[in-house]
Amino acid sequence: MNRLALALAPLILAGSALSAHAQDAHAGHVMPAQTRPAPAPVPQTPAQPAEQDPHAGHTVPPAQTPPAADPHAGHQMPSQSAPIDPHAGHDMSQMAPAQPDPHAEHDMPPAQTPPTADPHAGHQMPSQQPDPHAGHDMSTMNPVPADPHAGHDMSGMSMGPPDVPTSADTPGRPAEPSVPAAALSGPVHAADLVFGANAMAASRQTLIHENGDVRTTAVVFDRLEAGFGDDDETYLWDVQGWSGGDINRFWWKTEGEGEFGGELEQAEIQALYSRAIAPFWDVQVGVRQDFRPDTEDTTHLVLGLQGLAPYWWEIDAAAFLSNEGDLTARVEAEYDQRITQRLILQPRLEVDASASDIPELEIGSGLSSIEVGLRLRYEVRKEFAPYVGFEWSRSFGNTADYIEARGGEADETRFVVGLKAWF
Repeated sequence: MNRLALALAPLILAGSALSAHAQDAHAGHVMPAQTRPAPAPVPQTPAQPAEQDPHAGHTVPPAQTPPAADPHAGHQMPSQSAPIDPHAGHDMSQMAPAQPDPHAEHDMPPAQTPPTADPHAGHQMPSQQPDPHAGHDMSTMNPVPADPHAGHDMSGMSMGPPDVPTSADTPGRPAEPSVPAAALSGPVHAADLVFGANAMAASRQTLIHENGDVRTTAVVFDRLEAGFGDDDETYLWDVQGWSGGDINRFWWKTEGEGEFGGELEQAEIQALYSRAIAPFWDVQVGVRQDFRPDTEDTTHLVLGLQGLAPYWWEIDAAAFLSNEGDLTARVEAEYDQRITQRLILQPRLEVDASASDIPELEIGSGLSSIEVGLRLRYEVRKEFAPYVGFEWSRSFGNTADYIEARGGEADETRFVVGLKAWF
């Protein structure tokens, strides 16, 4: 029995060894590197002793069963992205430990091609705008003239035109060459050489007439109305017109009033020379003739100003000097407030004054009377607009006394219906 046990002991030990080798099918084989990213390098340290072999101290008999065949033996393994360690299988224990990597455990970005060295590295460069010609070959181009203002602080200067008169002879502007004598040797109008002087003279006159020397004529019925008061019904007209150009005109005006079924109370007509002195303003001089049934007719010299004031107020102011030496004045103002394209509301104001008392005309000195009216008109056409409204009048001072002395009223309100037209 003991002999049998001694004979079987080597076989048992050999089977144990074979069983240990069968557990690792790849033991002793060099495996290719894995496709996972390589870990960051770690500092080299002296080789540590390998772990103790669990089979150390066991005696393996010479006759052993060959190890199990490698399942990958004879197979062509696909190439891996990581290179094979050239030191695999070498004994590195006797080599001096490598110096520790200064970048160990640092997260390094992927390796890139190093940029070209900056020739200005380390130089302190002034702040400049990017050169729009950077990278362009400028060697064949003509050099740009030097800027005469280079290096000058221009931030506080105005970039507008120079603040000097536009005449070429004014100091501060560059001198201009004189006109060559040959330029003035020909005719004043070069077209005369082609079409003839007579033909061109007639054409130039036509251009002057069509572009400034225009003659116009107009008649304006500013007020043509009937008034209805407490005790009477009246009529009134206020008409004016002109004929002429933009600068010089003949202007005429007429107005009057009376009672329906009665006599004409008063009427006047003016003949004036009108001269434009500013945009929208004319000075007028002339004569005025008054007609009254109960008194002698009176003639006046007239000096007036007529035009368009700011905010579109139409102004007609005049002073009158009679042949009796009486000085009076009148100011009229109108304004068109457009409600719609056709409906217009017009306030109107008239003020009369006198330098002295004129009993025969029932006019007192100072502010003699004032009239305030409001008219609403509808433009059937621009040239034809009927209207309705009211007007309040008031006499002051001696003028009121004269009116009350003959049985009239110094204060009066009337409803008016009328027409405004022009052609």
